[in-house]
Amino acid sequence: MLKIILPTIMLIPTTLLSPKKYLWTNTTTYSLLIATLSLQWLLPSHYPHKNMTPWTGIDQISAPLLVLSCWLLPLMIMASQNHLQHEPPTRKRVFISALITIQPFILLAFSSTELMLFYISFEATLIPTLILITRWGNQPERLSAGIYLLFYTLISSLPLLVVMLYLHMKIGTLHLTMLKLTHPTPNSSWTDLLSSLALLMAFMVKAPLYGLHLWLPKAHVEAPIAGSMLLAALLLKLGGYGIMRVTLLMGPVSNHLHYPFITLALWGALMTSSICLRQTDLKSLIAYSSVSHMGLVIAASMIQTHWAFSGAMILMISHGLTSSMLFCLANTNYERTHSRILLLTRGLQPLLPLMATWWLLANLTNMALPPTTNLMAELTIMIALFNWSTPTIILTGIATLLTASYTLFMLLMTQRGTLPTHITSIQNSTTREHLLMSLHILPMLLLILKPDLISGVLS
Repeated sequence: MLKIILPTIMLIPTTLLSPKKYLWTNTTTYSLLIATLSLQWLLPSHYPHKNMTPWTGIDQISAPLLVLSCWLLPLMIMASQNHLQHEPPTRKRVFISALITIQPFILLAFSSTELMLFYISFEATLIPTLILITRWGNQPERLSAGIYLLFYTLISSLPLLVVMLYLHMKIGTLHLTMLKLTHPTPNSSWTDLLSSLALLMAFMVKAPLYGLHLWLPKAHVEAPIAGSMLLAALLLKLGGYGIMRVTLLMGPVSNHLHYPFITLALWGALMTSSICLRQTDLKSLIAYSSVSHMGLVIAASMIQTHWAFSGAMILMISHGLTSSMLFCLANTNYERTHSRILLLTRGLQPLLPLMATWWLLANLTNMALPPTTNLMAELTIMIALFNWSTPTIILTGIATLLTASYTLFMLLMTQRGTLPTHITSIQNSTTREHLLMSLHILPMLLLILKPDLISGVLS
């Protein structure tokens, strides 16, 4: 664990001390090196925990998410290059430092085996994200977006802290490996119900569950490109990961607690997909599509079967790569046309034919075309839900149909149609952008060949 976290922390002095000319080169290559090193975590082991230390350990659920977070750091740095072109060097350094500061916290959150450490690192990711959104967002509304993010997260995670302290008082430890061994003491039913609800609350807001999702579109639309990638690909996964970890600890008393959550999650997948069909803002559309995908993850991790967990795991990874790629593509459009409105940026295929190829690939993975891992995940989750209760097939079926329709709508609106008259000249796409897209799509295509690396199941 340390051989990844320490180099990641040492990226900060690298950023601050690199000469102006080599700033981007140094940080990108160094973080790519760390990302390559982190691939060793995917090697299957026959122990439940690899690299065990007193506070951290890597198991089948956290390994893929850890590799994903290491992989996305260089991509975020690459994506922000053009956005920060005209900024003074000091602000460039501060921006990259903020991005790097989040990384150790995310790594700790995904690998901690102790609930208190998990809670602290889970909350600590909030501060650099807030700085990124409020300092480097594009519009004045970024402040209200930051306040939304802050208050939603803080208010929901207070009950989580209280329940953790209560658990510690009752059991005497918060170590996950120990908690699995302690038998849940039969309590009065309402305290158990309330504590289970409070445990889930923080993660449901982070994931986000439909109804608690209002901070997400705001934060996504106002954030700079690196902020959007970070939110979509990693911070939402903290929610899903937390739900998977915590549901295993909840006693059998809270058995009926999952009904409202699953209902809301599936209904939310349906509603947000239909909201996507009438979005005018490209970034907002991608943000709402994240809510609908994470709805499936929440529903799956609430029924707690092997199949469901495996499906949720695969979906989290493939959605992380897909949505991050879609945000990058939206950003390349925005940098050229200075608008996110779909009507004003249509018909770009004849001008940027190679970009249109990336658009097509990203949209096909987003709508879960076979043989992508997105399809494997969605099918696994649907089968798990169908086995749990037959009527869910109606909701998931309609949601899939709507996903396909808004994805095609997004593709057609950005790439086809007549070119608007105000677009007379446009920059060519750069090698950096093509490299960025290929680094997103390559892992997705390679994972099709060996999906058990990310399925969370011991091979």
